[in-house]
Amino acid sequence: MKRLLLFFLLTSQMVWTQNELKHEVYFDTDKYEISQKEHDSLLLFLADIEKMDIEKISIYGFTDDRGSDSYNMVLSQNRANAIKEIFSNNEFDESIITNVDGKGKLLIKLVEHQSVDEARSLNRKVQIIVKPYFPPRVEVKPEKKDITTILKGELKAGDKFKLDNILFQTGYSDVLVGSEKTLEDLAEVLLTRSDIYFTIQGHVCCTQNSRDANDRKTKKRNLSVARAKFVYDYLVKKGVNPKRMKYVGMRRKFPLGGDPKYDRRVEILITYAGESD
Repeated sequence: MKRLLLFFLLTSQMVWTQNELKHEVYFDTDKYEISQKEHDSLLLFLADIEKMDIEKISIYGFTDDRGSDSYNMVLSQNRANAIKEIFSNNEFDESIITNVDGKGKLLIKLVEHQSVDEARSLNRKVQIIVKPYFPPRVEVKPEKKDITTILKGELKAGDKFKLDNILFQTGYSDVLVGSEKTLEDLAEVLLTRSDIYFTIQGHVCCTQNSRDANDRKTKKRNLSVARAKFVYDYLVKKGVNPKRMKYVGMRRKFPLGGDPKYDRRVEILITYAGESD
């Protein structure tokens, strides 16, 4: 019963209004740091919207009625910026975040059985408004590469190729359904090409200033490393000699552009290719 109540409390701030999805994050007095409870609630909201087609996201910061106008404008902007950073750290495409604005103070509006302190606590907030994109999108998928054909051909040090069919869940190092077959094919051919030495490079999307993204499972900012290690561990489990490979995280140094899901990727860089045994 307690777990059910907690789930309700974490999700109750999310509402649909006129084809928009809204969520509110509340702050302590004079603070723009996010509490653990509000952070957890926001992550649940992100999980709800990350698979949606989104036209735009607006983020608005507010304060209560106390303090000067200039102070409250700065504080409300800092609150909005803090929420935007969480979106970025969890691989949300910044291009759809069209507004990040501090709106300053809200006047107290009391409802029945509500105290002034309670009303003020509800005004110290950031409001997130998500507008879904309803018309169907025609998505042009990149041409699929036959990994087995590539790896069986001629290779040289410095060759690099993207594993188009290995895609990752937003914020995690777990691959999406449908990627397992590509991993199996990759392991199978690498077992026959014992002359290949290579580096597995992990990537993330949508973070600011080429930073790495947060791994929601471990709470560490090393998601690109975790994705590369996921593939590395899989290949080791399948019998590929770990001495032939290493893994690195590339953070968001090399975005591809286009659909952000293709930046949640791994690439193979050949470091040595000799004659197979």
